Amino acid sequence: MYRSAINEYVTAVRNLACVVLEKIADGLTIEPKNVLSKLLRDEKSDSCFRLNHYPPCTELEALSSGGRNFIGFGEHTDPQIVSIIRSNNTTGLQISLRDGAWISVPPDQYSFFIIVGDSLQVMTNGRFRSVKHRVLANNIKSRLSMIYFGGPPLSENIAPLSSLMDEGEESLYKEFTWHEYKKSAYRTRLGADRLGLFEKKNIPYGQI
Repeated sequence: MYRSAINEYVTAVRNLACVVLEKIADGLTIEPKNVLSKLLRDEKSDSCFRLNHYPPCTELEALSSGGRNFIGFGEHTDPQIVSIIRSNNTTGLQISLRDGAWISVPPDQYSFFIIVGDSLQVMTNGRFRSVKHRVLANNIKSRLSMIYFGGPPLSENIAPLSSLMDEGEESLYKEFTWHEYKKSAYRTRLGADRLGLFEKKNIPYGQI
C-alpha cells in the first residue's frame, strides 16, 4: 500500500513537472513544446524521488546565540532538469540570491516549490539559472520534505536547444551527456560550481 501511494504521488508530481517545463518552452517560444517534458516522460528517464527527514536539533537554541546558522543540508544546486519539493509546515529551506544573500522560503504543506536544475540552465543557454539552496536545522520541529528530481535519460546530450538560440548566439557550455555530468557532479564537493567545469570561459555570460 505504501509503495502504491508513493508511485501514485511520483506520477502526479512528474506530470506537474512536465506541465511546468511545457510552460517554460511556451514562454521561450521553443518548438516543439514538449522538447523538455518528453525527457521526463521517456521510459529511460533518470528521475528519482527522495524523502528527507531533518530531526529537530535540541541543542540548537543555545549554540545559535552567536548568530550562526546551523546547516541541516549544505548549499548546492541540483544537477537535474528540474526539482519539485513539497514539505511540512517547518521552516528551513533557503535559496541564494545573485548577491549571495540567503532568503527563507515560507513553509506551506499545500504548495510545491520548483527548482531549476543545472541541466535546464544549459539547455536554455543561461536564460534560466539553477538555484543554489540549502536547509537550516530547526530546534523545535522535524522537517520532512519530498523531492522529485526530474532527470533525462543517461545517454541524453545536454546542450542549448537549437530552436532557442538566436542567430549568431554561441553556446556557453561544452556539450556533454547527462551520464557524464551526473558522474562529474557527484564527484565534486557539494557546494562547488559544478557547471564551471563545462563552461566555455571565453564567451560573455548572458543571463535573464
